[in-house]
Amino acid sequence: MFITIEKVSKTYETRNGPIRALDTVDLEIRENEFVSIVGPSGCGKSTLMMLLAGLVPRSTGSITIGGKRVEAPYTDIGIVFQQDVLLEWRSILQNVMIQAELRRLDRKKLEARARHLVELVGLKGFEGMYPHELSGGMRQRASICRALLHSPPLLLMDEPFGALDALTRDQLNIDLLRFWQQSPTTVLFITHSVSEAVFLSDRVVIMSPRPGRIEEIVDIELPRPRRIAMRETPRFLDYSRRIGRVFESIGILREE
Repeated sequence: MFITIEKVSKTYETRNGPIRALDTVDLEIRENEFVSIVGPSGCGKSTLMMLLAGLVPRSTGSITIGGKRVEAPYTDIGIVFQQDVLLEWRSILQNVMIQAELRRLDRKKLEARARHLVELVGLKGFEGMYPHELSGGMRQRASICRALLHSPPLLLMDEPFGALDALTRDQLNIDLLRFWQQSPTTVLFITHSVSEAVFLSDRVVIMSPRPGRIEEIVDIELPRPRRIAMRETPRFLDYSRRIGRVFESIGILREE
């Protein structure tokens, strides 16, 4: 198993007392699997991602990635946040190439890969432009390229498309799956959108309100490659309804 999360909990100490964000989370993720996490705001989805990256310490439990226990910042990953966090004084290509600079990698070799990635996401011709000259969707495409530049075995994505309009979000879903199918990597994707999770994923992890626990894991047995039209099929709608029923059972969705 590529990722093993065992009995992981996280409690934050605050001025108003301790806040338990996660409570005894157990999860295993296979190599090159695409897993999405859905749940209400404040349920600890982002906290779990930060624990995987080693950016905050666990309160209890253990996390291993590729057989190595995570005890400090784990660097062999790519991270895409909800905000693109591009550097405004650097061109798009220069932003993508930050990975090579920070990791002291072969710049000439990786510049060829950067230009290939930029072309794959439809940004060819925009390499020399600056972030403020691009739309939100184009900026987020650049941030995905940056995260993938060094071919990380693990890609963490924290609601990366949440601030985008519906059409741009659909296109980026397609772009992301094309990336993933051409260069497989393990993906942990956090989203509030049930349909997005079903469309992208091999499995969907459903979390409870804080303190976050795993309520259910749904295997998504839909054929790949996936097309937007698939969202109208009975099997797709059945998966979405199943996840919705779990949220109803834990009081997240209420009809009355």
